[in-house]
Amino acid sequence: MRLKMESYIKEKQKEIVAALEKVDGKSFIIDSWERKSSGGGGISCILQEGNVFEKAGVNISVVYGKLPRAAIMKMKADHKNLDPSVESLDFFAAGLSMVLHPKNPMAPTVHLNYRYFETMAEDGSTQSWWFGGGTDLTPSYLFDEDAIHFHKTIKEACEKHDKRYYPTFKKWCDEYFFVKHRGETRGVGGIFFDDLDDKDPEQLFSFVQDCLNSFLPSYIPIIQRRKDMPYTPEEKDWQQLRRGRYVEFNLVHDRGTAFGLNTPGARVESILMSLPLTAGWKYMHSPAPDSREERLLEVLRKPVDWV
Repeated sequence: MRLKMESYIKEKQKEIVAALEKVDGKSFIIDSWERKSSGGGGISCILQEGNVFEKAGVNISVVYGKLPRAAIMKMKADHKNLDPSVESLDFFAAGLSMVLHPKNPMAPTVHLNYRYFETMAEDGSTQSWWFGGGTDLTPSYLFDEDAIHFHKTIKEACEKHDKRYYPTFKKWCDEYFFVKHRGETRGVGGIFFDDLDDKDPEQLFSFVQDCLNSFLPSYIPIIQRRKDMPYTPEEKDWQQLRRGRYVEFNLVHDRGTAFGLNTPGARVESILMSLPLTAGWKYMHSPAPDSREERLLEVLRKPVDWV
């Protein structure tokens, strides 16, 4: 499974980068890196100040080594089979992570991450394993048809495998991507799951493949519709404020960011590639009554069943 996941995410990274380059018209910078102090490495594909994307990152990592106690404790709340008494743990992790921040405030930010994780016994045999991941859409201006299309596409991928997956993982996404100190979700959701080991690993690998394969059909039609729409300076300012909320979630609440930064040999540039190039904060900002901005906040405070 380690080799299969590594091969698959390398293939998908190339496919997604090629599709996004067609949309943007500019090329990604390809940055290969190694964890010299431990094991493994990755490939970060980054586009900054493009024609369509202000910042876009499509990263893969295949890393292994020893998890220190700090990283184990960060994971313990969600992975009950980890032994919290050990000082370190041999592990293997492979995943693809992506965040796209478009220039146009009418075009939504999107996030995706799918990963495979193993812990190993001293002889190298697998001790525990699981899949995790998901994808979610974060608009500054809400177009219902975009949210419906995004959710419908990912729901179809889920239902090929288990009818319970979409409603369960949609709810999990709404609860996980929640900015607690603001009382609102980060965006209009999608799916999120972790610690998934309830079926044969080949079945779950097939599920993860279908989810990742559904990304381009879920997002490319949306970005094509919105990337050239007109917008005002005031609408750009609102996008900056919404990006500020995105930053708040990723730095305050996101477990993946905390785990990455607690892993020895962590590549900070790749971990923080999810942050936008620009963002803004205004003191006590409140949108006008009955505005599009206010409607977005209403939806973020009370998640919608889009399909």
